[in-house]
Amino acid sequence: MTQFGEFCPYNKAIEHLGDRWSLIIVKELAMHGSRGFNAIADGLPGVSRSVLARRLRKLEELGLIVRDPSVHDRLAPYRLAPAGEQLVPTLLSFDSWAKRWVPEDPALALRDPSVITFWLSHNVEADRLPERRVVIAFEIGGPQAQRQWLVLELGAPPSICAEDPGLPEDRYVYVEAEAGALYPISRGLRDWGAAVADRSVRLYGDPRLVKALPGWFGSHSSAQQSLSDARKSKLLTPDQPTVS
Repeated sequence: MTQFGEFCPYNKAIEHLGDRWSLIIVKELAMHGSRGFNAIADGLPGVSRSVLARRLRKLEELGLIVRDPSVHDRLAPYRLAPAGEQLVPTLLSFDSWAKRWVPEDPALALRDPSVITFWLSHNVEADRLPERRVVIAFEIGGPQAQRQWLVLELGAPPSICAEDPGLPEDRYVYVEAEAGALYPISRGLRDWGAAVADRSVRLYGDPRLVKALPGWFGSHSSAQQSLSDARKSKLLTPDQPTVS
């Protein structure tokens, strides 16, 4: 039998980190490195700025994240502290467990279609993107229909926008589909080609970009691979902490 002890550290961790956003913020910083407030907000659709500010303050107080000391103003970006880096192996294990045991929930995309662009942004294959900035404009139908814009550029992290970024028209690919049709693509359960072929997903815009779009995305496993690569390249291993 596994022994946890009286009011074990696990309980304390859940008390501090058991909300919807804290561990996701840690994951974002593990995957992307140092990020400013706006960049973190762009990567977390559905979080309000006031909630994000509170969660960041809490994570700072817990010693999981720190502000970049080289930037001496309130806009200093956040990065993982050693305590946050030591949490990454746990996040990887949790991710693997969830993939095996937590069932998919298509209704989530119907309730909140913004998660579709969030998932797609984490499936982007950065080395396949065009050199100049492009925009994927999503027109997502369903009970909670909405528009979102995903900005992609070689060498830059994907950016989700709630408003049209206003690039020249030849930089746009337009995607029209019901949330239910985009859900399996965003989760790596179906490829773009099959969805376009049966017209459950419609693409239009610059023909070159329309043709290239499916190649910009990998499978849903890309997100975990990025997290794993981050751990190997610059974060801590479980048994070898470093001093910053």
